[in-house]
Amino acid sequence: MAKTASMERTLVLLKPDAVGRGLVGEIISRFERKGLELAGLKLVVLDRPAAEEHYSEHRGKPFFEGLVDFVTSGPLVAAVVEGRGAIRVVRAMVGATSGQDALPGTIRGDLGVSDRFNLVHASDGTESAAREVPRFFEPSEIVGRGTREWVYDCSGDAPL
Repeated sequence: MAKTASMERTLVLLKPDAVGRGLVGEIISRFERKGLELAGLKLVVLDRPAAEEHYSEHRGKPFFEGLVDFVTSGPLVAAVVEGRGAIRVVRAMVGATSGQDALPGTIRGDLGVSDRFNLVHASDGTESAAREVPRFFEPSEIVGRGTREWVYDCSGDAPL
């Protein structure tokens, strides 16, 4: 029997290119249509120290400086997305890092062609989500809409 994914929260950042191109509604609506719930949403501008901290695992790599310059170049939308297996589901929906390599049907595959201007950041695991969500959201800023009963069968012990 397949293991059932648990309810999770993950961080999604719609980067300055997504905001600048007017794709915020399109991207957020994809998550909502999938059945994921927005538990937090805000427009923010990252300063350089915050961007360097967020992408610290890439420090020393050839693309680090360009990435930091890019994510601090304009506003971005930060979102807390939740649902069953949300981290895996969001990562699959976002697609490969480069829009040129991302499959059609994914956000990057449908909306992007660049390596650096790749529209979205999504936490890559439970540990990174646990680190990243509090970096952008206070606990009081995370709220649920209570829509799970319209997405999952909640009649048992765990949502199906």
